[in-house]
Amino acid sequence: MILTGPEITAAAHDGRLRITPFAADQVNPNSYNVRLGPTLITYTGPVLDAHRPNPTQETTVGPDGHVLQPGELYLGHTLEEVGSDTFVPLLFGRSSVGRLGLFVEITAPIGDIGFHGQWTLMLTPIRPLRVYAGMKIGQIMFFVSTGAVDLYRGKYQAATGPQPSAYWRDLARLQVVAS
Repeated sequence: MILTGPEITAAAHDGRLRITPFAADQVNPNSYNVRLGPTLITYTGPVLDAHRPNPTQETTVGPDGHVLQPGELYLGHTLEEVGSDTFVPLLFGRSSVGRLGLFVEITAPIGDIGFHGQWTLMLTPIRPLRVYAGMKIGQIMFFVSTGAVDLYRGKYQAATGPQPSAYWRDLARLQVVAS
């Protein structure tokens, strides 16, 4: 089951899910609009390495916006902190943004029950596109889960701002387990 807009509002008010800041005008019939935060990061190395931390460069999106370039992966973040210990959140790009040629969160739309924080957005434009901090960039839907719940305790918990890949941390943990 997916939560309706009125149920998203009720759950945000009674604590079953958290959206901070919450704005009633961002509630849709069955989703909640999230906005782009002011920080973008890009990777600076010529080759990304999944087994190591990769260097990044941070950019602040000013009042005149920032032009995203094709062929570049930008990591942005939601302005809102979103999470739930009850519902499964899924984040997708808004269709209006997709119609501008911006891919948002293509490979990792599902959030874990128990994650609370700003969501990192993987942004890839197909042509130059000016984006603005505060623009409605995605929408989150909330699904009811069944069965026992094991809350998220992962490496991105309580994220603030865009988070580069920490895949390499999984490898270090696996090596300790294997020892």
